[in-house]
Amino acid sequence: MVSRVLLVDDDASVREALGQSLELADFDTLTAGSFVEAKDRIRPDFDGVIVSDIRMPGRDGFHLLDYAHQQDPELPVILLTGEGDIPMAVRAMSQGAFDFLEKPCSPADFTAVVRRALKTRGLVLENRRLKAQLETGDPAARLIFGISPAAERLRARVRMAARAGTEALVTGAPGTGISKVAEVIHLASPRAKAPFQKRAASGLDRAELQALWQSCSGGSLFLDGIGGLSQDTQLALIDLMEQGDTVLIGGSTQDLSVAAEKGEMSSDLYYRLEVCQVRIPSLSERPEDIPVLFRHYVAQAAEQAGLAPPEITEDLISSLMAQDWPGNARSLMSTAMRFVLGLGDVAAPEGSLGLAERMAQVERSLLIEALRKNEGQARLAAEALKLPRKTFYDKLAKYGVKPETYRA
Repeated sequence: MVSRVLLVDDDASVREALGQSLELADFDTLTAGSFVEAKDRIRPDFDGVIVSDIRMPGRDGFHLLDYAHQQDPELPVILLTGEGDIPMAVRAMSQGAFDFLEKPCSPADFTAVVRRALKTRGLVLENRRLKAQLETGDPAARLIFGISPAAERLRARVRMAARAGTEALVTGAPGTGISKVAEVIHLASPRAKAPFQKRAASGLDRAELQALWQSCSGGSLFLDGIGGLSQDTQLALIDLMEQGDTVLIGGSTQDLSVAAEKGEMSSDLYYRLEVCQVRIPSLSERPEDIPVLFRHYVAQAAEQAGLAPPEITEDLISSLMAQDWPGNARSLMSTAMRFVLGLGDVAAPEGSLGLAERMAQVERSLLIEALRKNEGQARLAAEALKLPRKTFYDKLAKYGVKPETYRA
């Protein structure tokens, strides 16, 4: 979430008072006493908004507004004055100021305007990021959403699998989007313009497999639930892989190493696939991706339904992030569709959890986030949360969270 505010005012006492209001509202505050001091921070990629006094020695707030919009026409600038000058307010708004406030203003009014400007800035920067991804020609960046380190590692793994050009195995919990990731591997590979087929492995016989393999000549064949292939079809698949021409991508929600140990899956087939494995992290492992994914699914659902996307509030996002999402992306997508269609309370977790349960979910998410940011180092995570080490470990045990899961 965008939360940075550049506060520019030549009056040190005013700057301190306004800065304190911003910090109490949990904004990341930068201060400057003049345009010259602030200038170097005003860039097209500035991930925040500007609040500036109008009347300052030298370059005034109007000059700062002009300069900011030369750098980025969509950078919100809120102007302040103590003059109560209506014509000045009209001029500020006509020149593109986001809003105009008269000093002194109440902290509640001030922070409300800043919060609205930050929300606008966040949407602008997110839209730019998505547009840049679309223009890069990188299927992994375009089609695999998320801002977390786990999402970036997934994209890197997909690119690696695509470059390798060998058989690959895509794994993940139910609902994580195994077939989609398999298709992205194909699209990111040199075979992108060749055929790509998806089929469920269960019930597939030799003849059907042979026909599918030939139809994907030069391209990729994705077999979902590949552990469900019969023993006879597995042998046929190994023969076809020896011939080459088509690249196999297998998908599974189960641990195939166990199936191979039990003899339920050909060890030859398993080890061929296991060489290049792509694991999709569940949403519970990357809660910071939930807002990005939800907004994407809402926009997608609204376009499909021919409806205007409803407003996504911070309270809604907080509620979504507090949930575990055992159904993963598929469940989040369904929730986004219901939200667009106005069907039910999407903010409430399944079973209408009470306050204690919701607080527990939020606490668990915070523990996981601290471990992820500190690469599974429990001592550092406890320090980040300002918790005694014993209390931290007690909470990990309470929620079944294991630090080693989040080590790089």
